[in-house]
Amino acid sequence: MIFWVAILVGAAFGAADQYLGSLRSLVTLGPWAVAVSGMSAPWLLLPFVFGCTQARPRRAMLVGLIATLSALFGYFAMTVSPMEGVALKDLPEAGAALLRSNGLVIVGGIATAPGFGFLGQRWRTDRWWIGGAVVAGAFLLEPLALLATGRLSGPGWIWLAEMAAGACLALGFLVAGSRARRGRAVLRD
Repeated sequence: MIFWVAILVGAAFGAADQYLGSLRSLVTLGPWAVAVSGMSAPWLLLPFVFGCTQARPRRAMLVGLIATLSALFGYFAMTVSPMEGVALKDLPEAGAALLRSNGLVIVGGIATAPGFGFLGQRWRTDRWWIGGAVVAGAFLLEPLALLATGRLSGPGWIWLAEMAAGACLALGFLVAGSRARRGRAVLRD
């Protein structure tokens, strides 16, 4: 059942992310929608969350991969859809061109998704602090990495919000991890 949920949620996540990025022309949304759509950290959180649903590492890695591949499918399907102005007759050619131009993104998703699924599973089963630190760090450090490489765009408050989300995640992981350690200590005593 979790694999079907991963497929549906992943595809919806990817399609929504692409659609949000296409709203740049709406005056009411402005450039923040494009900036949010361009964030990488939520794409890492997706397999982590699905990995948290699993008790066994291999299943966590697999469900993380399925969620990410489904998200990529949703993103690409929305990109070459009539909603984005692509005629049905042009779909095969547009889809092939999109896949060719995004090879690095696809390989990156295939390479990182199982790892983040594993980190999610380890967080669930052991409250392994490394998983929480990596996920929170992605949110905290992405704006700084983009700034250092000259690729930070969009309103500054968006990137501050992403960093604030990372700080909240770090605090949440810290609190949950310390509670779990205290609970285990009480059980041992």
